Amino acid sequence: MFRIWAREFQNNKMLRDMVVTVPGDDTRTHKVFAALSEICDAFDLGNPIWLDANVEEFRRQSKTRFYSDSFIEQIAFDYLEIWIIEED
Repeated sequence: MFRIWAREFQNNKMLRDMVVTVPGDDTRTHKVFAALSEICDAFDLGNPIWLDANVEEFRRQSKTRFYSDSFIEQIAFDYLEIWIIEED
């Protein structure tokens, strides 16, 4: 089972969260992108751009934060955090 927890924060308070489960035998990268796409659809957001800092942080910690510079449109929160909470 592969699960990612996504949370939106504004002023150090969590606005909303969700957990996405991605089934299948895909690669880890494909599962992450599929989960992030589902999260962005549920939160009515455009998919964020992965900056070098996001990629490095995600490799080290299986967690990263997307700030306003990762989104093309304006966002109504400070950052979106994704975190792998369970891997096959």
